[in-house]
Amino acid sequence: MPHSLRGKLLLLSLIVVSLPITTTGYFLEREGQQAVLKEKQERLFGLDRLLDAQLGSGFEALLADYAGDKTDLAAQVRYLNARLTAVTDQMAAANPGVGVGYYDKALNAIVTYGPSALYGGTVGQPIPPDHPGWTVMRSGQPAVENGPQVRGQILNAMWPIVREGRVQGYIWANQLSDDVDRQTAAMDRAVIGVTAAGVLLGILLTQAMSRGLTRDVRTVTDGLVRLRSDLHHNIPPLPGEIGEIAAKVNDMAQALLDAQSLTADIVQSIADGVIAIDRAGLITAINPAACHMLGVVEAQVIGKPYNSLFDPAAPFASVLLDTLEHGGDHVDVAVEMPLPQQMLVVNASSSLLRDSHGSEIGAVMVLKDRTEQSRLRTQVMRADRLAALGELMAGVAHEIRNPLTSIRGFVQFLAECDDVREWRRYSPEIIRQVDSLNRIIGELLEFGRPRPPAIRPVQLNDLVHEVTRLSSHNADIQVRLALAAELPLIEADGEALKQALLNLLINAMQAIETAGTVRIETRAEADGETVAVSISDDGSGVSPEDLEKIFDPFFSTKPQGTGLGLAMVHRIVDAHHGTIAMTSAPGTGTVATLRLPRVHVKKDSV
Repeated sequence: MPHSLRGKLLLLSLIVVSLPITTTGYFLEREGQQAVLKEKQERLFGLDRLLDAQLGSGFEALLADYAGDKTDLAAQVRYLNARLTAVTDQMAAANPGVGVGYYDKALNAIVTYGPSALYGGTVGQPIPPDHPGWTVMRSGQPAVENGPQVRGQILNAMWPIVREGRVQGYIWANQLSDDVDRQTAAMDRAVIGVTAAGVLLGILLTQAMSRGLTRDVRTVTDGLVRLRSDLHHNIPPLPGEIGEIAAKVNDMAQALLDAQSLTADIVQSIADGVIAIDRAGLITAINPAACHMLGVVEAQVIGKPYNSLFDPAAPFASVLLDTLEHGGDHVDVAVEMPLPQQMLVVNASSSLLRDSHGSEIGAVMVLKDRTEQSRLRTQVMRADRLAALGELMAGVAHEIRNPLTSIRGFVQFLAECDDVREWRRYSPEIIRQVDSLNRIIGELLEFGRPRPPAIRPVQLNDLVHEVTRLSSHNADIQVRLALAAELPLIEADGEALKQALLNLLINAMQAIETAGTVRIETRAEADGETVAVSISDDGSGVSPEDLEKIFDPFFSTKPQGTGLGLAMVHRIVDAHHGTIAMTSAPGTGTVATLRLPRVHVKKDSV
């Protein structure tokens, strides 16, 4: 089977053109042979009919004039031969190559066989028992035989001699098969010549057409090869359907070029950096934004290893190379890229690149520069810390100024007073103010120098029971517990957390002016990760503007409060990686909810 289009077309033409022509030639040859045989048969039967007409009333009528011995059959044959030889010789002479004669059934002998010069020796001989002449005489029907007979391989047309309803013999007219074969062979040669000429002409025409078609197809395939590297190339116009294909290919290439240009324009113009690498980790594409972020030139980094962009001495976990190696996507991951001159802070997203068959061909990463935002965030955080420190110092100054003012006033008064009773009267006040200063400074030191928590598994319900026992009891305030059974353990510093719960419980009880209820509830959260404890009261509540500042140091709504209790609670909860939330409204009470991480029990692997 040929592989080229031209070879396939030639083979197809050989089948499509040659087969019909050859088949037609074959049937023409067969029909020609049949036509020649039929023509020969009609001619020979025509001679038979002429000889039958020349015989007149038959052999018996001719023998009526015979005067010889009626029992001498040979003499009767000679008599009939003498009467009919001129007829058969004349007929044979008029039709060269044809043999004609009479056979008498009663005498069982050939009467005459012309031309007599060639076949006169057969006169008087009987025909063999298997000769087809007997079949003609028995059936009374003419017949044609093609085969070996008296004079050799012949085409023999035999005609019965029927007189008064009786068969007296038969007439034959035959021709040698060699003559027929020569005519049919000449016809065969003519048919074969015409058939061969038709096949050759079809092949030549097909070859000429296939050469043009192959040339056009080659033009299209060469154009497609060029289009793989240059979409600006156009396949030249071509005639026919191939030209329509070429035009459609050019349209598709232009559409692809437009889409490619649009994509390239978008990638080149976006503010985010885009970097693509192949499976070997070599850079295949980088847009201007990425070049600006990394401080490189596109022409200098294309084809270079992606790792070569960064400081080799600095540890660096690349999301792009991780995606290339493990196949997982990364979305908006904060990454610090150690460039040779600076540390680049970005948010990176990466994914695999695949070809049209779905095979991995590399990976691509999109970078969002967060360096300036990180710097600004650091400045804001520093400013916030300074502002918080200023507020803290202002609170400290306020809390210390009041006792110092009182002490200064008492000392000034006593410095001018000689009465011992006055000293005894005001000295306890001075001591109380000094104790107040000492308490403020102690809480401030405790707040400013937090010790590291001693984390261990703790049962929160046990801490709640201890806290309720430590709190001062007031007959007008009821403490009700709603503790969850089989509560999971939490990771906590029991003493620090007990101090936080005690502060919250005391605050809840102090928020109730006369009588009321404090409710403590524990539960395991639905997320399966945390355990919660809520302390709620039905006291006066907190206004929304005060609720926002409730965890600020030195902020307090109580006249004698230092404002450090809830700030310390917040610090303790943060140290346990938990959260605290306060919900309140004036006249409805307050709810404080702590959520702390639970202990995960590791199961032994089987």
